Amino acid sequence: MQKVQISEIKGYISTHTFAKLYSVLTRLPVRPIISPAIAQRLIDENLSLFIAIPLIADDYKDAITCMVRLNLPGGGIFDALIAQAALKADVDILLTLNPTHFNRLGQDVAQRVQVPS
Repeated sequence: MQKVQISEIKGYISTHTFAKLYSVLTRLPVRPIISPAIAQRLIDENLSLFIAIPLIADDYKDAITCMVRLNLPGGGIFDALIAQAALKADVDILLTLNPTHFNRLGQDVAQRVQVPS
């Protein structure tokens, strides 16, 4: 995030990730809780310099096709949507704290996966 903020690199984010982040922030078991308004402010303040990658119907279909091809059920589709946005933007690196969720989505995704240091 710091490299994006100082324009050292371009940062991309799936539009789906905005919703996922809002959901996670407003459900975190922390005190004080993160209210919806604070979650929105955190997202706006921290991700405003990232280029949003919108997904269209064909992108969703491609993500589902990937899941079916790999015989992956359930909530993994949400990671597949993030991976689809990364492929669409042709990013060099997909940063995640959950590499196993993305490495299983095929070599084209796995070769981009890195854990932030």
